[in-house]
Amino acid sequence: MKLGALWKMVLAAGIAMAEAPATQAQDYTFKLHHFLGAKAPAQTQMLEPWARAVEGNSGGRVKIEIFPAMTLGGRPPELVQQARDGVVDLVWTVNGYTPGAFPRTEVFELPTVFRNDPAAANLALYDMFEGDLAPEYKGLEVMFLHVHAGMGIHMRDQEVRRPADLIGVKLRIPSRTGAWSITALGAIPVAMPVPDLPPALQKGVVDGAFIPWEIIQPLKIEEQTRYQIEGFGKERFGTSVFQVSMNKRRWDDLPEVIQQAFRDASDRNWWREVGNIWRATDDVGIELAVDAGNVHITLGEEETRAFRDALAPVVDRWIEEVSSRDIPGTALVQRARALIAANATAR
Repeated sequence: MKLGALWKMVLAAGIAMAEAPATQAQDYTFKLHHFLGAKAPAQTQMLEPWARAVEGNSGGRVKIEIFPAMTLGGRPPELVQQARDGVVDLVWTVNGYTPGAFPRTEVFELPTVFRNDPAAANLALYDMFEGDLAPEYKGLEVMFLHVHAGMGIHMRDQEVRRPADLIGVKLRIPSRTGAWSITALGAIPVAMPVPDLPPALQKGVVDGAFIPWEIIQPLKIEEQTRYQIEGFGKERFGTSVFQVSMNKRRWDDLPEVIQQAFRDASDRNWWREVGNIWRATDDVGIELAVDAGNVHITLGEEETRAFRDALAPVVDRWIEEVSSRDIPGTALVQRARALIAANATAR
């Protein structure tokens, strides 16, 4: 080969290497932080499949690393601020861990608004997000919101069949609306993140808790309780809203093609599927408790109505409270109920 031809090849290779960063696929790595263990269904059946979907949609340009059980530091109530501050890229957390920060979204937590259909509630959340809920997620880019299958009553050693059975009982609360529900039933609310619940039950700090059946498995709740109680037709006493959200500055810096990879993995069908996942994992949880010898109580229609009547003032209290902050509480309750019903029928 002549020297001139060789030089031209070297020069061409150098130009190609110089241009490579502009044309080659660039990797984007994200840290997703949450409060439950790595084996919790929330991670294995929801967060991991979602992360893999984003990665697949990006053609391998995205990598999402999941850090469970607060392994990156802090306490569960700090997760929202960690995402807003950019300490981590993504979080999965309970809205209620930062009380009052997401007042519009709380409408989905209310007893008698949510009853027993997480998929329909998730679709209603999706349908209301842009028009009604988005303003309270400043500093965050929401990937998806969801509820769980709803608050059942878990008791250490006391059977519950009527509201009067809970008078003076200490119950762990999931949120401020959960505290209102517990108070309306005559019980004493005790606030704590759900990972703190097992030792609190064991030591008698609380007598029971408002939590879904799903959490039985990762926290071994069947070992600390004897009774699991729910209403007729799997009716529950409200629910909790969760979010998977990204730091807004990190989101805004991403190219459109990478943003689209997240959007496609977080579409309306995914919000529905998350509801189905939580419904199924809830069924697994109660089976585990019953197999361990616990008593699963399903209240009759009249018994359930008594709880519904006792909890109805919680909705009025919420409307009054948020209305004082110029939030249209009555309209939000009506819209949430209507959309949950419509999405339940549509499915």
